[in-house]
Amino acid sequence: MRTQSYTLGMAEVVALHIALAARMDMRSVDSVEIGDGHGITGDRYENARHRQVTVQSLEEIACAEAEIGRTLDAIHTRRNITLNAGLLDRTPGSRMVIGEVELEVVRDAAPCKLLEDNMGRDAKLALHKRAGVVYRTIVGGTISLGDQVMVVPE
Repeated sequence: MRTQSYTLGMAEVVALHIALAARMDMRSVDSVEIGDGHGITGDRYENARHRQVTVQSLEEIACAEAEIGRTLDAIHTRRNITLNAGLLDRTPGSRMVIGEVELEVVRDAAPCKLLEDNMGRDAKLALHKRAGVVYRTIVGGTISLGDQVMVVPE
């Protein structure tokens, strides 16, 4: 149970994406529902055991864009949630709250093969250690565009 939390800078949700099945195109949505211990309802990882939700930061994408000299569209990285700011904590077990949902870090997310197919090998290499974080859901609920991000201290 959380006793305290603090805001991750001014980070908020700026994009939400889901795909109905592996290798299908991602689509943008305004909000998502997540069950306790499950992924996003209607997403390919809804019933996954560990890889339930993925989160990325525009700040980290911007670093990759600067490295390769071109724009990378957040929808093509195949992550579920995009935040407008902040560097994501990749420490397994660390937690954050977005909207009503509490998430726990599982691991760093590696750039996927589809990203290379859609955006090129240079994008995949530039996103190494910047491709987001894989989370498991501790407390489910709704996440909507504009929701604030809170970090849960250990």
